[in-house]
Amino acid sequence: MDETILLSAVTCPVCGFAKAETMPTDACLWFYECEGCKAMLTPRAGDCCIFCSFGSTRCPPMLKKQSGVDQCRDASSSPRGSCG
Repeated sequence: MDETILLSAVTCPVCGFAKAETMPTDACLWFYECEGCKAMLTPRAGDCCIFCSFGSTRCPPMLKKQSGVDQCRDASSSPRGSCG
């Protein structure tokens, strides 16, 4: 049974606003606008998406990678990434 976590609380590093968001299972989200201060969040160096940088849990592709299934690929050419 797949128990991948699909909800993550994204917390803005600028204003501290947090919101629960559903994570995509097949892509990395590279841009996220904070609803509190309108800051545009992008992943920190070394992270594949905003969930891995600012979320309460890492994205589903990274969780699968940690469990031995590597689904993340270089996402540099697409705003949504290419995990999956």
